[in-house]
Amino acid sequence: MLEPTQIRLVVPPELNMVDLLGQEDLLLRLIEDQFESVISVRGNQITIKGMPAESQAVSALFTEMISLVEKGEQLTPENIERTIEMLRLGDCSPSAVFSDVLLTHKGKSIRPMTSGQKHYVDAIRKNTVTFGIGPAGTGKTYLAMAMAVEALKHREVGRIILTRPAVEAGESLGYLPGTLFEKVDPYLRPLYDALFDMMDVEKSQQLTDKGVIEIAPLAFMRGRTLNDSFIILDEAQNTSPEQMKMFLTRLGFGSRVVITGDVTQVDRPVGQSGLRVVRDILDGVSGIEFVDLKARDVVRHKLVQRIVTAYTQFEEQKAAKSDD
Repeated sequence: MLEPTQIRLVVPPELNMVDLLGQEDLLLRLIEDQFESVISVRGNQITIKGMPAESQAVSALFTEMISLVEKGEQLTPENIERTIEMLRLGDCSPSAVFSDVLLTHKGKSIRPMTSGQKHYVDAIRKNTVTFGIGPAGTGKTYLAMAMAVEALKHREVGRIILTRPAVEAGESLGYLPGTLFEKVDPYLRPLYDALFDMMDVEKSQQLTDKGVIEIAPLAFMRGRTLNDSFIILDEAQNTSPEQMKMFLTRLGFGSRVVITGDVTQVDRPVGQSGLRVVRDILDGVSGIEFVDLKARDVVRHKLVQRIVTAYTQFEEQKAAKSDD
């Protein structure tokens, strides 16, 4: 039978213990609620008593927390909970995730918040074409947008092109009232909202007027070759297989492409989803990577994560019954 063990950590003296443990030990109490080990703090020493595996896990958690504080990161209950989850999954260093700042705007840092999101941004860095597939709230479009803005700032690309299909009208926009801009604006508004979160509205408007940033429906991509660009296709589950092929073959020299979508949220009235089909065709092709984001990568309200998980379980149970 395993005997309890004791691990003692010494926090570097230059670190403020309040930064590590939170005001009135808020973060320490959160950790104690998550583990059965007994944690005691005296000065800059942390002592952990418990079963060997869990004591090691708690020690690894505090080591990651110390690393984050040393890098100037502010610890919060949210990122402590995410750190615990990442360590339990054992697939990524939390300090490597949280310290990967993609973009800073008006004092707000945009970065991956989960191991899945970290995998996603690393895939965008490494590949010419990256597919980000997952449920709402996993940061598919938001992180891709941050990567695009950062690439433009560093002159890695000459322009940003943002596009999405206008599904409800089948991209036959003539039936809708108003000018062409008024017709397509509701479909593209989420892209503008994400862009304005990362760049001043005046600056983004100037770049849009100059053609450096282009936001347009997918139908406008036909017949073009897109060179020196960071291109994002959003809501790709609503493309047809033909539209997906058309879009992918727009790729020009010096460009990167990110395609995002949720295969459980297809709004196409008829026919197959191009996002569902494309994986069977392109999986394994060099320079292309498919990244699957899960419910645990949802970074919105905690209830959203539970909703996504419940729906996923429901769909899996329905699929299992249909196979019987």
